[in-house]
Amino acid sequence: MADLAGGVNRTRAPKGEERRLEKLEPNAARRGSVTPAYTLPAAAADFAAALRIPRLTPVAGAASIRRQLLDARRPSVRRILGLTAVVVLLSPLAGYAQDGRVTLADVATAMGATTLKSIQYTGSGVNFAVGQSFAPGMPWPRFNVKSYTRSVDYETSSLRDELVRTQAEDPPRGGGLQPVRGEQRQIFVVSGDHAWNVAAETATPAPIALAERQLQLWSTPHGVIKPAIAHNCAIQGRTIALALPGRCIVKATVDDRNLVEKVEALLSHPVLGDMPVEVSYSDYRDVGGVKFPMRIRQAAGGFPALDLTVSDVAPNLAVDVQVPDAIRQATSPYARVTTQMVADGVYYLTGDTHHSVAIEMKDHLIVVEGPLNDERALAVIAEARRLAPNKPIRYVVNSHHHFDHSGGLRAFAAEGATVITHEANRAFFERVLSAPATLAPDHLAKSGRKGTVEGVRDRRVLTDGARTVELHHIAGNLHHDGLLMVYLPKEKLLIEADAYTPPPPNTPPPTPASPFSVNLADNITRLGLAVDRLLPLHGRIVPLAELHKAIGRAAD
Repeated sequence: MADLAGGVNRTRAPKGEERRLEKLEPNAARRGSVTPAYTLPAAAADFAAALRIPRLTPVAGAASIRRQLLDARRPSVRRILGLTAVVVLLSPLAGYAQDGRVTLADVATAMGATTLKSIQYTGSGVNFAVGQSFAPGMPWPRFNVKSYTRSVDYETSSLRDELVRTQAEDPPRGGGLQPVRGEQRQIFVVSGDHAWNVAAETATPAPIALAERQLQLWSTPHGVIKPAIAHNCAIQGRTIALALPGRCIVKATVDDRNLVEKVEALLSHPVLGDMPVEVSYSDYRDVGGVKFPMRIRQAAGGFPALDLTVSDVAPNLAVDVQVPDAIRQATSPYARVTTQMVADGVYYLTGDTHHSVAIEMKDHLIVVEGPLNDERALAVIAEARRLAPNKPIRYVVNSHHHFDHSGGLRAFAAEGATVITHEANRAFFERVLSAPATLAPDHLAKSGRKGTVEGVRDRRVLTDGARTVELHHIAGNLHHDGLLMVYLPKEKLLIEADAYTPPPPNTPPPTPASPFSVNLADNITRLGLAVDRLLPLHGRIVPLAELHKAIGRAAD
């Protein structure tokens, strides 16, 4: 959520990290934050080549991959893995010894994977909020991980992560629920084809995280071996190749001791199309006949995502992950849109977590925010068209580039809407909106269109002569230096994201106040905006006085 053009100090990766980034994307480390360092879907063809898939153009290569994946969807495979999206062979070569090469049996024996049904490990270190950087091309925000426990049941395809984290960067820059006051407990779960989060004992569906969490499960050191054994997968030299259809392709490399040292994957992603993920394992130790790494490092999208030092490992510990009834019954949660008309021709389109606003003009519509993914965006588009039939959506205004706020832009682009964002994000969106989604073709990939992006610096006015819509840069906001807010002067409404999220009624204000919210109030004053009500893109509609209360400032 940052703008690179706003005088922000450019951040470079440490020299050692630059060398790693060079492998993921040539020249990424040298660019610093001037150009986004995300490796985009064009890399899919190269990745497929590394898996011994014929090198084709990205589109043709994706079709070839999809054919192999679809042909392999057999009921027996699903039963073995307990997944609807099953692990399949990407190469016809079998995992047996030729000329003394390593076999899957050698790897399984060295790892102690044969009799391993479940595992739990704990540790501490740092993690990073993927997709929440201060600006496109900058590293993800870092957090201290005081404790981290991962529980895995390979037989039920279940994984549960529980971690306690604290604020690492002061002042906070970027997203990821910053600033964290004290300790924050997070629980992330996947079981089969269900993904959910747990907060205050309440389970919330998180289908957008399903593919990533399944990858986390099957990219664990023993998790990547088990499906390979189940399907007699390819092992060429010291590389094993497999895939989750429509979600990710994976290759694992074993060292000279036949231990998994690296897992590389390409993951289907709503913003990037396809996102590279890399996990490295080192400092293996024997724990009850099971070899397990005491150091785990992970990168996503070209930047560090996790650095964990493992302190305890418990093989075959009973892991009980039950899918809550509420999660099983939560079908298509992102497709539910609730509409509230807040002014004539202005509609607040809300969801469980992320909202949009539709603004009716004389001959077209403006939608503010295309969040999450295709499912959410298409539901918002359908509702906007229902509210104003025969008026095309000409613009979708993006508040900032964070992945949860931009995951639906590809769908809007497929429908012909022009994306308006801060100038700092323009180059990033031009790239991602022209990138193919090779693993799971989305609405944009199927449309054959390329997105159109327009940048805003300090201010832009959209008007049809009767209604005026002002776009303003929220200058100096540490959540994202390129954050945009939308102001309707006639209606005295202000639409904003992440600078201030109203809590439930009667919640005590945070102490100290969020610097993001203080900055928002300062910008409203600086620009002389006459605001009656805030329409936050998280939370609920509140009067401006609620913002002042949250920051401990008396209303003017």
